[in-house]
Amino acid sequence: MAELPNQEPRSVSVEGPATGFRTEVEVGGHRLVVDEPTAVGGSDKGPTPYEMLLAGLGSCTAMTLRIYADRKKWPLERARISLRHRKVHAQDCIDCDQKATRMDVVDRIITLEGALTAEQRAKLLEIANRCPVHQTLQTKIQVNTTLG
Repeated sequence: MAELPNQEPRSVSVEGPATGFRTEVEVGGHRLVVDEPTAVGGSDKGPTPYEMLLAGLGSCTAMTLRIYADRKKWPLERARISLRHRKVHAQDCIDCDQKATRMDVVDRIITLEGALTAEQRAKLLEIANRCPVHQTLQTKIQVNTTLG
């Protein structure tokens, strides 16, 4: 969720497939597989790229809630985060008359377990929107691409 002080962020290394979609990912010595479902030509050996994005948002949300509840000494036993990504028609876009425009929507359902008051639950819902990954997704992101 957060970078440790005085520590370089770990890089993510991705090695693309020779055929199909199965992709190998390495992060700090951890190996993951990303793939696509068989319905779209993948071998379904791992989550899709969008599912990995949702996993990052969901895990960051849960960690942020845990940190806040622990700091406040609130009785949060567990946070369960359910996420879904979809594309919807952008009704209020500037250039809708020029092309069919769709926007990405993430539906996030947060279930909080523990003897929390209504006020604590409301505050935790507010804090969920402050998780670093959520904040990154809400900003304009610049991706710099070069040949290696």
